[in-house]
Amino acid sequence: MHVTGTAPRPAPAPSGTPTVSPEDPHGGTGRHTRRFGLPVATALVMGNIIGGGIFLLPASVAPYGTVSLVAFGVLTVGAIALALVFGRLAERDPRTGGPYVYAREAFGDFAGFLAAWAYWITTWVSNAALAVAAIGYLDVLIPVGDHRWSACLAALTLQWLPALANFAGTRYVGAVQLVSTVLKFVPLLLVAVGGLFFFDPAKLGPFNAGGGSAVGAVSASAALLLFSYLGVESAAVSAGEVRDARRNVGRATVIGTAGAALVYLLGTLSVFGTVPHDRLVTSTAPFSDAVNAMFGGTWGGWAVALAALVSMTGCLNGWTLLSAQTPYAASQDGLFPAAFARRRRGVPTVGVGVTVVLASLLTLYNYVSGSAKVFDVLVLVTTFTATVPYLLATAAQVFHLVSGQGETVDRARLARDAVVTAVATAFSVWLVAGAGYAAVYQGVLFLFVGIIVYAVMAARRARATADRTSA
Repeated sequence: MHVTGTAPRPAPAPSGTPTVSPEDPHGGTGRHTRRFGLPVATALVMGNIIGGGIFLLPASVAPYGTVSLVAFGVLTVGAIALALVFGRLAERDPRTGGPYVYAREAFGDFAGFLAAWAYWITTWVSNAALAVAAIGYLDVLIPVGDHRWSACLAALTLQWLPALANFAGTRYVGAVQLVSTVLKFVPLLLVAVGGLFFFDPAKLGPFNAGGGSAVGAVSASAALLLFSYLGVESAAVSAGEVRDARRNVGRATVIGTAGAALVYLLGTLSVFGTVPHDRLVTSTAPFSDAVNAMFGGTWGGWAVALAALVSMTGCLNGWTLLSAQTPYAASQDGLFPAAFARRRRGVPTVGVGVTVVLASLLTLYNYVSGSAKVFDVLVLVTTFTATVPYLLATAAQVFHLVSGQGETVDRARLARDAVVTAVATAFSVWLVAGAGYAAVYQGVLFLFVGIIVYAVMAARRARATADRTSA
């Protein structure tokens, strides 16, 4: 889906921004490097959206009851609005970095750094959460769930395999992403479509199982469900690696988000209607349980578990690439350490390495501490940190529209963009509220550490400028 109309001229790069052509994204040539076309860009969006979240979240939101399906519907509207905003921003500025580029171009270095820092935190914490989620499905095939250190080792292995694929080059990243995206649709469509034929309303459970406010339940379940939609910005963040980025980033973002939303809604509804509510609340592999309930036996559950592991590995593959792209773009502008700008075979290798090490340490910490509900805790932290770049990106679009920089489009297009941006902004603010006090508290601590990093980097840039001036 391509948004028609006259696209605004690209904004001039801020001072200090390296001149990089979208057709030549930061170097990285050779047989291990390959630009992404529309199919792979769409697969990157869908692969990162449909990762581990959908395979575990039906059980995570089951304690709230079927009111969480309402949250899914509201979330889908907001996610598509956000996808449209990212598409419009990418038309203006198709450089690698996504929200970082948009925030810095509109508001300056500090806003850009904040977007990059928060997004970077989101990516490596998400990788840890995905690895934890994958263990529930691995346990269906190999019993590791009752052995803490076996589960921890398995989670670490699942993080390092995609990192090795990234080190091999973007050519292999794209191939893994395309194959894993195709394979993951087999169990999802099996449950999403097949489950409707086995649907039993008696298994749905209460509408508001928590017993509190329905509005509060929608917000709380939406905060968990947002993890399922993280990745909507994937094509925008990797815009420098996408062919004809001004056209294809927006199309891939909207098509990928809409396709993922359809699969999500049908899949979650089918799981709710095939697995009894009391069992779903404690399930560690709800899609496997759904297939076993549909066909009996355990073979279906094994097949779904295997496909889920493939899906999560593919999602980790895509998120590992994204985790290095934003710090790479920021390091080009002197806002992240220079080491993050090193590329090999089209991949920012230092960014990949640092990210996988941090995610591994977080995974190790959670298993050592024996934290209960590890997946839910990590998901809520990423919910908050993800809203920071989302809010800054939508604020950048508001800035362009209100400041008169949208005058190059026709009046109807301008009105539509304003409505979509308003929905995306309200959606992002609502998610901050739904994340809860604990998640906001932990997320703010991460952001405060980033402010110290920014102060150090800003001082180094000021000193370097002074040295050049005095020379």
